[in-house]
Amino acid sequence: MAPIQRTFSDISHQISTDNTLTKDPTPTATTTTLLSLAAISEVEDAKCECCGMSEECTPEYISRVRSKFSGKLICGLCSEAVEQEMEKMNNSELVVEKRREEAVKTHMSACSRFNRLGRSYPALFQAEAVKEILKKRSKTMVRPTKSEKGGLARSSSCMPALVKELKDRALVN
Repeated sequence: MAPIQRTFSDISHQISTDNTLTKDPTPTATTTTLLSLAAISEVEDAKCECCGMSEECTPEYISRVRSKFSGKLICGLCSEAVEQEMEKMNNSELVVEKRREEAVKTHMSACSRFNRLGRSYPALFQAEAVKEILKKRSKTMVRPTKSEKGGLARSSSCMPALVKELKDRALVN
């Protein structure tokens, strides 16, 4: 059976190989080796300004996102939604930066409406969404003209048959 070996992290391995190469186990050599290694950037908790979701991000990533979305910190999911909003506005005359700002405003208003209604009253939010879908559909629907009659046509009334049946019941009782 093979002997059990201790596992080393990459940094520990780098330090041990540097110490063995220099053959100088003094603390100054170790400190120099630690300083020469790449610095690990700290992560911080960042909260999305649209949906409120928190995620761990590096300060460099946060600054890139803020510069891209006009000072707003937006999570990855909301940034994808903003990109889709921008695609919807693709045919507009606005410059890319203005389109992005408009898309961020549109998405932030949708998120704020969802956070206000959707989380507290999910059934009401769903009814509101159905109402909006029907409004959009009614705007795009073409109204039929008088020559085009739709629906079912009735061949004859069923009232005489019902009246006869009621009379027969009255005679039996």
